[in-house]
Amino acid sequence: MRLAALILAVLLSISVANAAPKRKVIIDDEGFQLMHLMLLGDPDVEVLGLTTVSGNVWANRATAMALKGLELAHRSDVPVVQGATYPILNTEAQTDRWEALYGKLSWRGAWTKPAAGQAARDVPGPSSPVDLPGGNPTTKPADEIAANFLIRIVHKYPGEVTILATGPLTNLALAQRLDPAFAGLAKELVYMAGSLNPQQMLRGTVAAEFARDYTNTPRREFNARFDPEAASIVSRAPWRRIVAVPVDPSAATQLSATLQARLAASATPEVAKFITTLPTDWPLWDEIAAAVWLDPSIVTQRETLFIDYNTVFSAGYGDMLSWRAGDQPGLGEQPAEVIRAIDPTRLEAMLTREIGRK
Repeated sequence: MRLAALILAVLLSISVANAAPKRKVIIDDEGFQLMHLMLLGDPDVEVLGLTTVSGNVWANRATAMALKGLELAHRSDVPVVQGATYPILNTEAQTDRWEALYGKLSWRGAWTKPAAGQAARDVPGPSSPVDLPGGNPTTKPADEIAANFLIRIVHKYPGEVTILATGPLTNLALAQRLDPAFAGLAKELVYMAGSLNPQQMLRGTVAAEFARDYTNTPRREFNARFDPEAASIVSRAPWRRIVAVPVDPSAATQLSATLQARLAASATPEVAKFITTLPTDWPLWDEIAAAVWLDPSIVTQRETLFIDYNTVFSAGYGDMLSWRAGDQPGLGEQPAEVIRAIDPTRLEAMLTREIGRK
């Protein structure tokens, strides 16, 4: 019996030693969504932290959303670290001036104006108290700044950490400016931002509305437009590898009512309730970035381009700039693997599988 136990212990130790290490990732975003659930649910992924940033909402609200989402997923062991409240240079006043000169933006995110009949005081500001639907989180964010957290973690695990960014890139730009070694110490950057030339691929009012945004402004996308200077700094940083997910592949995807019901049916009751609150028929922007990282074979069209973002205060402020090798101006632009198309059916299957693990 002792010999059998010894042999079993040796075999188990060999098995553990040979097991592939988990893939390490930090998620940088402005809230909590299906993308987070995909990564949190995968047994081969270690989410080292969620860093938050202003974009669609202010950073304080994004932080509360992240904490609440982790509580619903029973993953409050993952730290949430609040990041930049404001873009590096862009401001609300500058955005107002830009609109006066060049036309209305379809989405202003945290700078959204009061709706008709709504008082200005009812629009959340950067330091307004947060009151989430369904209640605020009981957990608290880490006592650290996101840029410092990002720097600390890549130094702790050099060459091992993927930065998956699906909001404005302010935190990453600040980290790079604080520590020029930051980008080079990460394993890779996978980010969702920018736009090349998306076309409507699905029927329906919502799909048509999103496609209409890009008819006259094919290179404009919100994450980059909210903080163009950050997008440019990050694009020119010396990453070992960059995977850029522009808007284009999202035109073939949407959170249909059918998919929403399927995801809710596969999830725990707490997560299912959250899923049913998400707006239907919207594209699966950030989920594509997570899926491409989890399983690159989901990509059906990719292209290597040198990428930067327009930081000139002009009609093209924040637009994605791209060049094929040899055509770039040579001002520090880095090559990026740009995802042009993915398999939507496989994306939906991956979402269902990963969320069903929670």
